[in-house]
Amino acid sequence: MSRNTITEDSWLYEIKPKGKLIDLNFKEIWSYRDLLVLFVKRDIVTVYKQTILGPLWFLIQPLFTSIVFTLIFNNIGNVSTGAVPAFLFNLAGITLWNYFKECLTTSSTTFTANAGLFGKVYFPRFIVPASRVISGLFKYSIQVLIFVLFYLYFVFYKGVDIAPSPFFLLSLLLVFNMALIGLGVGMILSALTTKYRDLTILVSFGINLLMYVSGVMYPLEEMRAKLPDYYWLIEYNPIAQTIELYRNLLLGTAQVNFAMMGISLLIGVICFLVGLIIFNRTERNFIDTV
Repeated sequence: MSRNTITEDSWLYEIKPKGKLIDLNFKEIWSYRDLLVLFVKRDIVTVYKQTILGPLWFLIQPLFTSIVFTLIFNNIGNVSTGAVPAFLFNLAGITLWNYFKECLTTSSTTFTANAGLFGKVYFPRFIVPASRVISGLFKYSIQVLIFVLFYLYFVFYKGVDIAPSPFFLLSLLLVFNMALIGLGVGMILSALTTKYRDLTILVSFGINLLMYVSGVMYPLEEMRAKLPDYYWLIEYNPIAQTIELYRNLLLGTAQVNFAMMGISLLIGVICFLVGLIIFNRTERNFIDTV
């Protein structure tokens, strides 16, 4: 081949608009795996790099939130958690909720927060929200460890008669489901915020309101009995159902509803696919509107 002869085989990569609605090129993402690892390390290290307590914030946030919820909802509001200690009940819900919140809020700023980077160099854009979901697992793992320590404390020191469900390993599927929902909704919001910047305010405001209708600090049956007219807000909330199933598996508070688990997983997959479609469409021309 002469110096001036160029063929399609001469190029290592060809950058072109995506032609499919659902386009997730695992081969290309794998070729950029070093970049994915770099982003994950950045997300873990830089968050608390210039703070006094550093990674201890991973522990302080769920612990103090659980204490506040226990005092307000269980002691003052008389919300019953059955045989399960209220603090442990709240800690289980907060642990999973924090992971969902991390996936949603961080992925919802993908385009606006990385516009300068996206405008200078090419790499699969999906790597950025994916790195946030993976780095969130690190924080989630630390909080789960704290939950396990308190679990052992209540069982062996306090003598509380609780035991996990025989199917407790299915809780990993529910964590994965929360990642799918958070990532899917986050990608939708990241696409919308390229045109409507005030949505970033709505996200931070709405996520706090969503927590109160997601069963983080109360059993769903308790709300069915006390607020029957408004229970539909919780009943049709897939996040509330997922958190309830998660607690049932870890604390053995009730029989596991496998049908509801299947529905929740299906909703998670649908959220992710819809988010991916919108994310791919926005990726083509977002740089003109950011």
